Amino acid sequence: MKQLTHYDIKNKQQQFPITIVCDTIRTPENIGMCFRISESFGVQKIYFHENSPSIENRKVINTARNTINQIAHDNYSDFDELINNLKQEENTIIGIEITDKSINIQNFNFKNHKKIVLLLGSERNGIKNTDLIDETIAIPMYGRNSSINVIHSLAITLYEITNQILK
Repeated sequence: MKQLTHYDIKNKQQQFPITIVCDTIRTPENIGMCFRISESFGVQKIYFHENSPSIENRKVINTARNTINQIAHDNYSDFDELINNLKQEENTIIGIEITDKSINIQNFNFKNHKKIVLLLGSERNGIKNTDLIDETIAIPMYGRNSSINVIHSLAITLYEITNQILK
């Protein structure tokens, strides 16, 4: 068995109709990882709140590696306005959030939605305004903890979406 390097691997580069909206994510490492994970799974665009760490932040740059220039991204100031605009563009707004209406991620049919916006809440408070969300999904957990890092939940969700779309 031989371990492969980045130079040995030729991924099938593909983009999916997925947009990410980060609702005031505070840590630069999470912003950087959002770029890396999103680029790895063929996300079209990422939106960051204007109060989140900027792409000029050293920790964001180091964590994102070279993916900042490989994926479209923008900042927003008004959460409600952004979500309403994305809805007008016929996106389904899906919050990765534990609510009384959340659907287990494995039971959610992502193929039923042409354009998906994944909404990530802040590390501390979750999603600001759940009234604007069309659906919420939850990742089942089996330990004592009831939550995981926001970017880990993004990675799991993007894996599930792309897995369903490609089947």
